[in-house]
Amino acid sequence: MMNAIGILGTGRMGIRLAVMFADAGQRVILGSRDPARSARIVQKLEREQITSGTYIDAATAEFVLPALFLRDGLLDTLEPLRNQLDGKVYIDISNPFNHDYSDFILPWDTSGAEQIQHRFPKTRVVGAFKNVWWEVFDAPQFGDTVSDVFVVSDDAEAKAEFFSIVAGTPLRYIDAGQLSNARTIERMTLLSGELGQRYNFFPRMNYKLLGEPWIPGKCDRFAPMIVSERSGK
Repeated sequence: MMNAIGILGTGRMGIRLAVMFADAGQRVILGSRDPARSARIVQKLEREQITSGTYIDAATAEFVLPALFLRDGLLDTLEPLRNQLDGKVYIDISNPFNHDYSDFILPWDTSGAEQIQHRFPKTRVVGAFKNVWWEVFDAPQFGDTVSDVFVVSDDAEAKAEFFSIVAGTPLRYIDAGQLSNARTIERMTLLSGELGQRYNFFPRMNYKLLGEPWIPGKCDRFAPMIVSERSGK
């Protein structure tokens, strides 16, 4: 059975996420302050799984994903929907950027995800897609490499439900731990934006966690050399 994902916002992130979820077989309600705008966009997208509506319509879905900025009054915009958000999995994609993307409007000891959870304690906040710039959704693979989405939450069940609805999407999802780890992920996104502009990658760039499984004993053969070097012999 398909889950409904309500996306609030018809900007570059909201539209791309709607397409991604629809192409993965999920039903999407794309909500806008202006229902006529949403209707025009949905008509152009030509996907049966996406329907248009208002923010109120989108908030009726099982999963709610506001594609709005904290700086633009996200928390106050959601306040009238408080009762509809209770118990829902809230997918937080926001980063607390200032208006020119040069810094954050929040201090180092908190995150956008934590501010949302504090304001709406009965929601089940899952932070995701924070590290992904909008253009990555147009072509998620970099050559043969699939890039990563870091996922955080203090609610294990909500995180598991999130992982279930993203199955089939063209990204790899990494369990990045507790909600407070959003502080690091959001800052990583600020850094990637700076680096991307410096090296002319912006906004076509993303993070990838690379590694190999550690096998006990695999490196034992190097132990004598290490000991020898440390002893000065």
